[in-house]
Amino acid sequence: MAGYISDDTRKVTTHRLVEMKQRGEKISMLTSYDYTMAQIVDGAGMDVILVGDSASNVMAGNVTTLPITLDQMIYHAKSVVRGVKRAMVVVDMPFGSYQGNEMGGLASAIRIMKESHADALKLEGGEEIIDTVKRIISAGIPVMGHLGLMPQSINKYGTYTVRAKDDSEAEKLIRDAHLLEEAGCFAIVLEKIPAALAARVASELTIPIIGIGAGGDVDGQVLVIQDMLGMNNGFRPRFLRRYADLFTVMTDAISHYISDVKNCDFPNEKEQY
Repeated sequence: MAGYISDDTRKVTTHRLVEMKQRGEKISMLTSYDYTMAQIVDGAGMDVILVGDSASNVMAGNVTTLPITLDQMIYHAKSVVRGVKRAMVVVDMPFGSYQGNEMGGLASAIRIMKESHADALKLEGGEEIIDTVKRIISAGIPVMGHLGLMPQSINKYGTYTVRAKDDSEAEKLIRDAHLLEEAGCFAIVLEKIPAALAARVASELTIPIIGIGAGGDVDGQVLVIQDMLGMNNGFRPRFLRRYADLFTVMTDAISHYISDVKNCDFPNEKEQY
């Protein structure tokens, strides 16, 4: 089956994402962390590929996103960029690489862009990091914001529950979203917040709003690819739709291989020189 828009080979840019919002075309976004997966995701017609710091969880086995380093994010980003022709590649700036230090944040941002050849960066936070966001954008680097549940602040929250359910936190999120747009961000991810609040943000802002657990009235959706492909068997949040059961497919294939090796069925005469 051909990709949804795989016949459109023009590179996806920040300008094209804004155009998509203006005409009501939803934006598709998935994570990737390696060359092989990025080739598949890009070839299927994905608009945006996020090299997420979720690599800390799904690739490295850490409980949170906090341990992943700048060098590790650059490694994953370089691998993904090599496999992509059309999609915009956005890279998460990891915890500790930009918080509380705008010049340090700029240096980290420049390193990622120069060494990975990615298209843009994503930072978590609003007012607290706005000076760093402005500094990075002033260097000509596109920035995607991230509000709502912010995994890099999980130790502050103490839980992965839905954010911005009370009025004060919701109003702060709205203010932060406007601040990020005014600072020059080209898009914002909203994670795990009430759908009505996400819809309000998407209607008030002119830049695209990408949701994950934020309802359907935003401008696009993002998921972690291992989650939507059913590779992570135990992770089942409400917002996740599984489009495949690769855990079972891969387990069966590997078990079959083990059996064939044990029974001397692999390799057969046609599979040797």
